Amino acid sequence: MNTQKKSTQKKRRFNLYAMVWRTPIIVWQLLFFVGPLLFMIAMSFFLVKNYRMIEAFEMKNWIKMFSKNYFWDSYYLTFGLASLSTIIATVIAFPASFALAFKVSDNVRRWVIFLLIIPFFTSYLVRIFSWYVILAESGVINAMLSYVGLGPYTMLNTMFGTLVGYMTLCLPLVVILQTFSLANVDKNLIQAAKNLGCSPIKTIYSVIIPLAKTGLIVAALFCFILSFGDFVSPYYLGGSKPPTLPILIIDTTKSGQQWPRAAVVAVVMMATLITIAFAALALAYKKRASR
Repeated sequence: MNTQKKSTQKKRRFNLYAMVWRTPIIVWQLLFFVGPLLFMIAMSFFLVKNYRMIEAFEMKNWIKMFSKNYFWDSYYLTFGLASLSTIIATVIAFPASFALAFKVSDNVRRWVIFLLIIPFFTSYLVRIFSWYVILAESGVINAMLSYVGLGPYTMLNTMFGTLVGYMTLCLPLVVILQTFSLANVDKNLIQAAKNLGCSPIKTIYSVIIPLAKTGLIVAALFCFILSFGDFVSPYYLGGSKPPTLPILIIDTTKSGQQWPRAAVVAVVMMATLITIAFAALALAYKKRASR
């Protein structure tokens, strides 16, 4: 009986200890995520009269935005660009991550990861503006192409420019996350696959990718989230026409101070990202069905 009582007291003490360390995270989430999100949802039901927001609970803003073709055009464009950016970043990053994980020494890998982190030391906006010099019709790329009789090509204010900006934002992070995931794959299993006669390509698809699946999906998820919510690249490199959802939010707030309608767009974005995130994490941590 005494042993059971001591066990119960110890369990309560441990739960209290764990709760003390969890409290800052919970408070941070409530203050900076849950609270603003709830306020944004509430604001989407407000009304604007004479350029002033009035507290209300009406569906006019939702009906107005959902009935407009430009909203759905922006939604599909944003979703499509984010998906394309995720696919491109994943495909480009995988060979580099594979080489860093299996073909170089630990010391070289550490230095390369450090170099991949360095771009984040500077402002993303500054890095985007630097692409003006490179992508302009009189820029570096067109100047090089002119020597072989090609160009000039229009790369600014295009979808290509937007994707270049997305790669600037996401590609280093995807390479880093993929490298960490691939580097943790058990090398003994790879060697066993080779001993059993697996070709290098089959080893990658049958052994390495399934074992690193969680990290690869999480890397792709980060890329999608960052691309979906990015304002800078589609605005400065893509020309903002047609607008993506982040640009549509800015345009909506400038049009008659329609913050509630902008809140509708923001809530739709958050709902989409949360859905994609839960689906991706469910796929990442899904266990293989036993045969």
